Amino acid sequence: MTTTEQVREERPPARPARPDLAPAPDTAQTRQFISWATLAMMTTASVANLRPAPSMAIYGLAAVFLYLVPAVVFLLPTALVSAELASGWTGGVYRWVSEGLSKPLGFLAVWCQFAMTIAYYPSLLAYVASTFAYVVDPSLAGNGLYIAIVIVVVYWSGVLISLRGTKAVAGLAGVGLVVGTLIPGVVLVVLGLVFLGQGNPSAAPMDTGHVLPPWAGLASLVLIVNNFLSYAGMEMNGVHVASLREPGKQFPRAMAASTGLVLLIFILPALAVSWVMPGKDLSLTAGVMQAFQGFFDHFHVGWLTKVVGVLLVAAALGGMLTWLSGPSKGLLIVARQEGYLPPVLQKLNRHGVPRNILLAQGVLTTLIALLYAFVPDVSSAYWIFSVVTAQIYLVVYLLMFAAVIRLRATRPGHPRGFRVPAVHLVAGTGFAASLAAMLIGFVPPQQFGGGPLWRYLLTVGGGLLVIGFLAPLAFLKCRKPHWATTGHREAAAVE
Repeated sequence: MTTTEQVREERPPARPARPDLAPAPDTAQTRQFISWATLAMMTTASVANLRPAPSMAIYGLAAVFLYLVPAVVFLLPTALVSAELASGWTGGVYRWVSEGLSKPLGFLAVWCQFAMTIAYYPSLLAYVASTFAYVVDPSLAGNGLYIAIVIVVVYWSGVLISLRGTKAVAGLAGVGLVVGTLIPGVVLVVLGLVFLGQGNPSAAPMDTGHVLPPWAGLASLVLIVNNFLSYAGMEMNGVHVASLREPGKQFPRAMAASTGLVLLIFILPALAVSWVMPGKDLSLTAGVMQAFQGFFDHFHVGWLTKVVGVLLVAAALGGMLTWLSGPSKGLLIVARQEGYLPPVLQKLNRHGVPRNILLAQGVLTTLIALLYAFVPDVSSAYWIFSVVTAQIYLVVYLLMFAAVIRLRATRPGHPRGFRVPAVHLVAGTGFAASLAAMLIGFVPPQQFGGGPLWRYLLTVGGGLLVIGFLAPLAFLKCRKPHWATTGHREAAAVE
């Protein structure tokens, strides 16, 4: 992910003991190149998953339209812009925004990249809890207290694992993502096609009259916001643009291929879910498992539901473990260099993990997770947290699109391995789409369970304001010169 690459890029290179043994300059013979197909697969693996399928399956065939729109106006601009920035400035989103706009805005960008996880974990683990319910007792999938307990227990278990700095967990996380996404996704689509091939009617209409979602005002567009979050993370593989032999030709080719694969992985499972589950009965957290159970029961292999549930849980937990370490380390590097966080939050444990940042994050995540115990509709709570996550993350993209336009104007001669064609049009489209998605996010969707409008606005707006803006502003206002602990003070920060 971007913040992980940021940590790697900002570590000073080791100096050779003897100058005559210094490594030779980077040449075509010593560099390790990757193919555009490899980059396409890396990008696909980092973005695509099955979790958003239920929220789009509600719209049936219109899910294709709801995925294509953000892909054109957000996914492609993000991939292209991040490639130019990564090929010209190492260090991740903080460096990009700092160089293009200002250091405080760079801190805001890297903070939002970290802070979005505070709302992201409750929504991710709610999906885990609902999925696991189909392994033990499906009736628990809609129980708010059960969801809250699972979130707290699983999250803190992940924190304890991360605090140990176990490298083996990273490998297991990668395996879990592949096994729990690709295999279940293919199985879901194949079962759906066989189901329809047997002459069974689709639960959602599949005729041309349902290609577009029904228009019911702004509320009918709200689901697009969740798709912006589904595509988030596309920028992280922009750092590999320098590993291509011909970036100008191969990177667009890789992005086109990965975009097609991502769309297939998102769209086909969503359609498969809509074939077997009526929208009115679909849970936003447990919809994938509802579809699997429906298919498996139809084919008289219901016992496979538990097997798939375990695979999906493994994938989601693998993703959580990956996100636990990356954003906190990225924030730590920037905080040490510029003194944005107090020293107490910069301390590392003996495994080199930013312990206090993880613990503070865990307390906030726990408080948010406990709201599931008091919200009557689990799907509504899941949707709210997903929107809050998207709102905070969209701040990062707004700053990134603005930064690339300003850097083109202020530093046009700076070497870049890749240049976005028609950068003002591409970045402007991405900026406008991100801003529109943020504004639309304040409109409750039709599936919001009939809760009062003020509660939805207070949760979404309050989450964005407090977590996304007021918290980093407080750190900037309270910033002290001695908070910068890089260099000779770095060792003192380790306990």
